[in-house]
Amino acid sequence: LAVRNAWFSGGVEWNVGVRGHTPFTCSPLFAARVEADDGTPILRLYEWERIRGVPYQMDFSLPSGSPWLLVRIRLINPHTYEIPNYWWSNIAVPESPDVRVVVPTDFAFSHGYRGGIRRASIPVPDEVDVTYATNNPGAADYFFDIPDHQRRWITALDEHGCGLIQTSTLAQRGRKLFVWGMSPGGRRWQEFLSVPGHPYIEIQAGVARTQYECFPMEPDEEIAWMEAYGFMQADARLVHSEDWHAARSEVEGRLEAGLPAAWLEEELERSRSYAERPPQEIMHRGSGWGALECRRREKAGEPPFASDALAFDEASLGEDQAPWLALLSEGQLLIQDPTQLCGGWMVQEEWREILEAAVKEGRGDHWLSWLHLGVMRYHAGDDEAARAAWETSIEHQPSSWALRNMAVQASHRGDSPEAAELWLQAYRLAPGLTPLAVECTKALLDAGRAEEVDTLLQTAPAEVLAHGRLRVYQAQAAYELGDFDKAEAILKGSIELADLREGEVLLSDLWYAIQEQRVAAAEGLGVDEELKKRVRKEYPLPEHLDFRMSAQSNTK
Repeated sequence: LAVRNAWFSGGVEWNVGVRGHTPFTCSPLFAARVEADDGTPILRLYEWERIRGVPYQMDFSLPSGSPWLLVRIRLINPHTYEIPNYWWSNIAVPESPDVRVVVPTDFAFSHGYRGGIRRASIPVPDEVDVTYATNNPGAADYFFDIPDHQRRWITALDEHGCGLIQTSTLAQRGRKLFVWGMSPGGRRWQEFLSVPGHPYIEIQAGVARTQYECFPMEPDEEIAWMEAYGFMQADARLVHSEDWHAARSEVEGRLEAGLPAAWLEEELERSRSYAERPPQEIMHRGSGWGALECRRREKAGEPPFASDALAFDEASLGEDQAPWLALLSEGQLLIQDPTQLCGGWMVQEEWREILEAAVKEGRGDHWLSWLHLGVMRYHAGDDEAARAAWETSIEHQPSSWALRNMAVQASHRGDSPEAAELWLQAYRLAPGLTPLAVECTKALLDAGRAEEVDTLLQTAPAEVLAHGRLRVYQAQAAYELGDFDKAEAILKGSIELADLREGEVLLSDLWYAIQEQRVAAAEGLGVDEELKKRVRKEYPLPEHLDFRMSAQSNTK
């Protein structure tokens, strides 16, 4: 099992890997042992999510003799105001031409990574049965629109009618199929995130209908649901029938016989007893942010944000929390060397109020306090006050951190020249910091200052230059300066862009741009659509550079 912070601010995805497929990085969580009323051992994973300021809890159980892994999930809004929240459970299962995803609906919200979302018929939206993942030419999301009264479940079954099934109580509404598609780019993504020879698809379950939505949580509201994971054996003839309703009915009948929906809803209620039970043993500690929030609330005379079921103990406090503990106990942030990492950031409104008051009263009126105030103000949408805070921080003592944040702010408002200059100043103060070198190089390219990229990278430490994205930016700079041979040599080399984002086509775009300019220069032509089509036929994209997600982009 793997749990990671989602790319959505303030959300969580937890992931189940099948046959070695866990394509995401684990995040540190608390892990504790609890015992149910009947003695069944419970594995509890929990954390405090500090962007939204909410705790979440997952209780895993495998009752004796049961073929079902049960997961009770609870989200809590401890605030006096509504918050938008997000949750998806993500299951990676093997991809094969004989595997069919079955789900109880006739419609889905479809996104093919080349335009918007549309409501489509299932299983055949456009002449092809998309419930067989290998029928999808490109990457695609299918967010299944399950009727409100319908039991929620999703499964992926092979030619024998066998596979994993996930079901839940009604609060977990959404179900999704994600496929990489059969294009070269999709195949490359498969190997990049998994291992060669083990293609996978994702079947997911969320509280909202799609991953483009949050769901509101009212003040002091709690949301809980029960998920179940198990093995499904259904009649293969019906599962793979052209009669979609027959396939759905077959799976649902088997599911109901093995795990009745009413029983699962009742189990959600029965599990309340152990859901509130304190841990018998903390086996692993996550971050110290929950313990810090406990300290803040205690000092402010506020009620706890969760019961004793979530034990955020003092032992979890660490270096990241130290500055904020000092603010609580001593009334000010302790000053530190600006060449060192600044510790954890905080954007919670209550902490902003404490820090604003301290600085106003002259306590901790130094560069670090103003740096943090700038981040807090910017998160709250007060751009001018944020810049003023960072400028004050620099007046106290210049730091790469404040300059970098001002560069980000300038970039957000579309001022590329100012952003590049600020990033360059920040980098000069911390030339050994790889993420800063990456951001600075990109800013120089965006500002049309490609000639300065080589100068910057020539003096960078070797460990910085080894970063894959810096090598790509070096190739991009060479291209923009007309050195096509150097740019191509870099791209043809051993290059891995570990931080590549879904939908990002920097590598393929740069490769084709190099070839287009070469042909255009050699033949005295302009780069038009005809030349672009010709280049794509005559200069095939090397496989290791192909991360294009749509089938159309692989043919243009």
